[in-house]
Amino acid sequence: MTDPNIPPPVEPTPRTEVHHTTINNPPARSGGGSSWIGLLVGGLVVVVLVIAFVVFSQGGASGTKDTNVDIDVDLPRPTLPDAPKVPDLPDMPSVEPPTVPGPERVPEN
Repeated sequence: MTDPNIPPPVEPTPRTEVHHTTINNPPARSGGGSSWIGLLVGGLVVVVLVIAFVVFSQGGASGTKDTNVDIDVDLPRPTLPDAPKVPDLPDMPSVEPPTVPGPERVPEN
């Protein structure tokens, strides 16, 4: 017979295997993040060229020398209809406006 005060036998825990993994990260390349500046400058150059073409090709700055412009602005004056007349007020009794009691004045001696 076994003693009831003795703990039960412990079973061995299963062994876990440890794997070591090495990760090699190459260093980050420098100078690759500012390529958008070239795109921005190129876009601005294109916009300036388009504006210069529109201004100088259609006579904007160096346009025609004839500045004699005759415009007839003599228009007939419009007439407005008469405004409606205000009706006469009915006879109203004369009423005194209400008075508000104020602070009493103390006579000076």
